[in-house]
Amino acid sequence: MTFYSFHRYRTSILLLTFFTYTAYHMSRKPISVVKNVLSQNCSGLIPPPGTHIDDDNKDSWCDWAPFDGKNSQTLLGTLDSAFLFAYAAGMFLSGFIAERVNLRYFLALGMLTSGFFTYLFGVSYSQGIHSLPYFFIVQTIAGFAQSTGWPGVVTAVGNWFGKGKRGLIFGIWNSHTSVGNILGSLIAGHFVESNWGMSFIIPGAIIGFMGFIIFLFLVTDPRSVGCHPPDHHGNRQEAVRFNFPFRFKANFTDILAKAPVSLNNPDFHRREKAIGFIQALRIPGVIEFSLCLFFAKLINYTFLFWLPRYINASTSFDASESADLSTLFDVGGIVGGIIAGVLSDVTGMSAVTCAVMLVVAIPMLFIYQTFGTISLASNILLLMSVGLLVNGPYALITTAVSTELGTHQSLRGSARALATVTAIIDGTGSIGAAVGPLIAGTVSDYGWDNVFYMLMVADVIALVVCPFLPYFFFNRF
Repeated sequence: MTFYSFHRYRTSILLLTFFTYTAYHMSRKPISVVKNVLSQNCSGLIPPPGTHIDDDNKDSWCDWAPFDGKNSQTLLGTLDSAFLFAYAAGMFLSGFIAERVNLRYFLALGMLTSGFFTYLFGVSYSQGIHSLPYFFIVQTIAGFAQSTGWPGVVTAVGNWFGKGKRGLIFGIWNSHTSVGNILGSLIAGHFVESNWGMSFIIPGAIIGFMGFIIFLFLVTDPRSVGCHPPDHHGNRQEAVRFNFPFRFKANFTDILAKAPVSLNNPDFHRREKAIGFIQALRIPGVIEFSLCLFFAKLINYTFLFWLPRYINASTSFDASESADLSTLFDVGGIVGGIIAGVLSDVTGMSAVTCAVMLVVAIPMLFIYQTFGTISLASNILLLMSVGLLVNGPYALITTAVSTELGTHQSLRGSARALATVTAIIDGTGSIGAAVGPLIAGTVSDYGWDNVFYMLMVADVIALVVCPFLPYFFFNRF
């Protein structure tokens, strides 16, 4: 195999996993946009002919039952948490499974299942389904299916890239979360006023299609195509080595299509022993960064699920315009992830990079809450700034830091820990992601200011538990 072909493999892995997780996030975003039509203030709208309006339903005649009552905010928050708690629980299990099965099959099945249950939420519009248990069950299973994505894609990319420039690579690559959120918001925003069911059906179809692509073409490990794994423990200069010399030229499809033969070989999967949950917890930094991500992801996912709702409630923008404006948070998030990755590479201080961004995020949250609604320009500028600062630590911990810990020097001789470590860190973070929207749904009934105060408190706690002090005293992280 030539050096050039090896890099074509790595490029294909980055692209395939980028589009894979873009599809994952695209399919989980529509609910935050559709909330604005599931439950809204109908008093200013003109009812269609034949609609009976009285004192009981004058403010809710246009809402979608069962989200047409006074407790609609709480119900929508509970629906978010059903998805996210299932996602968090599934994350721990997915990390355990991903270390022990073929990642190509694992990701493909997860994506097809995610697409199917996203579709089921969407068809409730055309079929007139108003059952709360139906929505609850669909969201719960969808959350569990979505948990297959992160351990799978991080492990696949980590298998191909060593220590050198890991922060920059993952900082750029991790923009898939923000790109997926943006596309999901734009698709949902286009249909939300006319046929909100399509806001789910189209992203569901896209992630299902990507599942077939992954099944056909993903190469999850260099050794399956004759390459040695990259250097995870040495210096930042990577050496490219090969197990045997191929002497042919192949196009993109040929290279990817040849991988499944080796991946299906049981001897390949027995070369290394996967580690257990307790052993993974003993890796220095896993517990500390897991707790930090709990609160960092709480903040991020509160914005993910409630930002369009907040913009709609605090400004004169309608549901579609609020969805479009909310994408600027993710535009800032893309920049934040890249900046965090570059700073981590340059300084070698991942924890300190996270801490600095968390510190600056606290006053920025207050400034956005106070001045963000003054004008469109202030909303755009401040929203992008908040997205940059909130997403930076989240992106760095879930990618470069998780990969660093999953290939820690203490694991020599038992290196198949990447999916397990990733699942522990992101699974703990996902519990925070479930708690945040649930609290926001209840607290928002007493004013959106209280939601922002909650986010500021979470930011302070994330800063306290972030392991940046051990760096200065022990040079650990």
